[in-house]
Amino acid sequence: MLHPFDYRRAANRVALLLLELICGLTISQSLMAQASSPFMTGATSLQSNILAWLTPVAIILIMLLGGMAMANRMSWGWCLGAILGIAIAFGAPQIVTWVRGMFGV
Repeated sequence: MLHPFDYRRAANRVALLLLELICGLTISQSLMAQASSPFMTGATSLQSNILAWLTPVAIILIMLLGGMAMANRMSWGWCLGAILGIAIAFGAPQIVTWVRGMFGV
């Protein structure tokens, strides 16, 4: 059984990783905003490849979480973390557009 302090530490790590992800995506999107960047095609291809790899991983993760839930061996924190991670991974372009719109970039 984890001590409540461990939950706070884990929550802080997740929040820090989320902040790093959003900052990294925002910076990379602003760097790619130049009109004829030679890296634009490569970055778009990289994003497509990551999503192509992430799709079956997300499906398998949901299947594993469902099996763990049926066996009554799952913490709801894992479930919420998986949902949040999948939403961030597949919604990254929309999140970046939203954040850039908030700051008028």
